[in-house]
Amino acid sequence: MSTTVGSVYVHAPFCARRCVYCDFAVTVSREADVDGWVEAIRGEVSWLEGEGVFRLGDRLDTLYVGGGTPSLLGGDAMHRLADVVGSHRLDHARLEWTAEANPESLSAETARGWAAAGVNRISLGVQSFHEPALRWMGRLHGPTGALRALAEAREAGIENVSVDLIFGLPESTGRSWEADLERVLELDVPHVSLYGLGVEPETPLGRAVREGRAPQVDEDRYREEFLTASEVLKGAGYDHYEVSNFARPGFESRHNAVYWEGAPYLGLGNGAHGFAPPLRRWNVRSWEDYRDRVARASSPIAEEERLDEEAHRLERVWLGLRTRSGLPAPKTGSPAQVLVSNWQAQGLCEGNGGRVRLTPRGWLLLDRLAVDLEQSEGVRFDL
Repeated sequence: MSTTVGSVYVHAPFCARRCVYCDFAVTVSREADVDGWVEAIRGEVSWLEGEGVFRLGDRLDTLYVGGGTPSLLGGDAMHRLADVVGSHRLDHARLEWTAEANPESLSAETARGWAAAGVNRISLGVQSFHEPALRWMGRLHGPTGALRALAEAREAGIENVSVDLIFGLPESTGRSWEADLERVLELDVPHVSLYGLGVEPETPLGRAVREGRAPQVDEDRYREEFLTASEVLKGAGYDHYEVSNFARPGFESRHNAVYWEGAPYLGLGNGAHGFAPPLRRWNVRSWEDYRDRVARASSPIAEEERLDEEAHRLERVWLGLRTRSGLPAPKTGSPAQVLVSNWQAQGLCEGNGGRVRLTPRGWLLLDRLAVDLEQSEGVRFDL
């Protein structure tokens, strides 16, 4: 039996440069292979229609084009993508169509082309406004790049713009986190996403740390910058509605909510993941391997797993705790309720309205708390 999906992620793997911390499925190229990308996505959609595990709904609620750097694809690529997934599925007022962009490659022409195709939300990879920090990360835009890109998006009629910022950078970069937060507030965007610096082993940063050429992430700095961001952004009227995301009322990411709710979704492109409960699977990471497979009408799937009851339960607890909606409160007197009471006493969660909601301090311990709660004897949530 096939699973009908209303949310689709499409991966665009091309990047002009790999950032120092990047562990994504990207291929470095100054120019994106737009024709090859469109045909590869078309080939995967055709293969999926024959396989029958996923079926595109008659109407898509969300479409998210991520990367990589989708803005390298230029202005016409989204029109062509709409043709691949079916323009009739995108022709309605409730669609949320997000495309990621880097400031240096979001031109006025690209923004206008995206808007004409139906893109109505842009996720802008700013990361910082501090030039030495941008150079350290390997970013190609300067401190004013975000201002120009945001102006291009708004001029094209796309007001729903999310800005990405990264925290936990080494002190040696000289970046002021507070100054970056103030700059993003000046942009007056409706959504902000935060990403903590991570050290993945096979990234340039991972190798530098392993060889002693760069320091490990300062956990105290990481913690304090996350808490500062939450305080500053909430003070400016943003809702900290998910561990990494802040939104003005009505501008929450509907596509990401599909992931957090454990709903089905389809991933297209190299490295993309799809979920048809209880089946999760993901495509090969290499762009060249993916492109060649779908050109031969072969499976692009690298691996898959079926979540057993225990794994599914832990995932649902973890997903529930990462959002402001939280989880239903456990029964009074149960071991889980005692555990939650201890969290509340430590300032790690709030318990009101019959829900358990982690505070920002609790979110810093999300993985550990989710495991502890799931393993509590007698815990039973109506998930």
